[in-house]
Amino acid sequence: MIDKNLVLSLVNEWLEGKDYFLTDLTVSADDRIVVEIDHKDGVWIDDCVELSKHIESHLDRETQDFELEVGSAGVGQPFKVVRQYENNIGETVEVLTREGKKLKGTLAHADETGFTLTITEKVKHEGQKRPVLENRDIRFAYSDVKSTKYVIDF
Repeated sequence: MIDKNLVLSLVNEWLEGKDYFLTDLTVSADDRIVVEIDHKDGVWIDDCVELSKHIESHLDRETQDFELEVGSAGVGQPFKVVRQYENNIGETVEVLTREGKKLKGTLAHADETGFTLTITEKVKHEGQKRPVLENRDIRFAYSDVKSTKYVIDF
């Protein structure tokens, strides 16, 4: 079986000095290697090919048969690492909480401990006939959510 730490070190070697970052890396028991990378401005296919060649050049197909897939994290996929949250500050996201509640709002802040979502909700103040729209910040620890996804608006 191919050592995941070896593949991780090869990926990190290629990432050094680049604005790309690793979002996921798996090596299955049958030596299927899947590497997902991301970039604030999107992932170019040429860079995926370059990373794939870099990894392949350091593995020996004569001694181990493996399948290698290098790709982007995907626009509609849930965020997997803090940097994806940081790169999407100011963007509209959908959060699915551990309790199964979906919230849509603007990603206002993200750091190593969690993130803040700004939602707009109707609030009826005492003495007013109609509710008004107000923004409210909700702070989440990453462990409080099942998923967070970038929302594509057309």
